[in-house]
Amino acid sequence: MQAPQTTVDADEVAKFEAMAAEWWDPNGKFRPLHMLNPCRLDYITSQIAGEFDRDLTQPNPFAGLRLLDIGCGGGLLSEPMARLGADVVGADAAERNLPVARIHAEQSGLDIDYRHTTAEAMAAAGERFDIVLNMEVVEHVADPPAYLAACHDLLKPGGLHICSTINRNPKSYAMAIFGAEVVMRWLPRGTHDWSKFITPDELFALLKDAGLEPVDRKGFVFNPLSWSWSLSARDLSVNYVTASVRPQPEIGTEPSPQR
Repeated sequence: MQAPQTTVDADEVAKFEAMAAEWWDPNGKFRPLHMLNPCRLDYITSQIAGEFDRDLTQPNPFAGLRLLDIGCGGGLLSEPMARLGADVVGADAAERNLPVARIHAEQSGLDIDYRHTTAEAMAAAGERFDIVLNMEVVEHVADPPAYLAACHDLLKPGGLHICSTINRNPKSYAMAIFGAEVVMRWLPRGTHDWSKFITPDELFALLKDAGLEPVDRKGFVFNPLSWSWSLSARDLSVNYVTASVRPQPEIGTEPSPQR
């Protein structure tokens, strides 16, 4: 059988493999993600709870939901999802990230299925999920339309896709590249390529073309005075996040069950 096509960009993978050992150091090269993580989790958990009618005040509110964290890195999102009761698969094309993720999960007493694989390979194998987390990945792949098509295929009908990335404009260059990589040195130079950034309207169009139905978008806004992130319904000028769903098939058109 022919191997599935891949949208993995080898140069992008190499950047993150070089930083793998620092995933869980809140003051290391992934400090921006540690700072952003509470805001990301606030959005993710509220979207999942709303879509699947779950009560976040109850123990294990995501029990029974199968979740894929694409580009899982060291597990900064996989672990809290597992703590909330989801059945979590963490996938990453950067193989060196996975031993870090596995060891930290084991030390935390969490059962997470970490895999060195790609979205395309999992979709071709017939894997299906209730939720796909696609956070800060789409700006690093070689072919965003093909990659998002694979994300669509990984979702069960009615499934939820959450995707965050960086807008493309002068402000995002000033903050996400010059500010984060040159001035603050939060990230190694060259971590991001401004030409690969995607505007919210472009991402919504790509999601629709992939067969997904966008239902929400919010901005992640950094406040340098409080040194914290917050969600904004209006300011999507730099970092932002979207939610979309795979529509249920019309009656009489439901595909054959996946194995």
